[in-house]
Amino acid sequence: MESLYLLIPLSLLFLALIIGVLFWAVHSGQYDDLDREGERILFDDDLSPSPSQKGTGSVAGLSDQKAGPEPETTDELTGSDH
Repeated sequence: MESLYLLIPLSLLFLALIIGVLFWAVHSGQYDDLDREGERILFDDDLSPSPSQKGTGSVAGLSDQKAGPEPETTDELTGSDH
């Protein structure tokens, strides 16, 4: 019973804190546009190259250079000698 003298005021203080944070979030614009963040992940707007990448022939920062020499025959792919 004596613990209720501590727990009830503590829970009321906690409730007031939660309500205060909720009002702060509403008044600071946290809930103004709920759809934009959900659509932002679905639609990719950064498909156009940045000004630093224009004219370089690359897409999304990838270079046009090949990783290494291409094998000339299928024997080089399988590693077998005839």
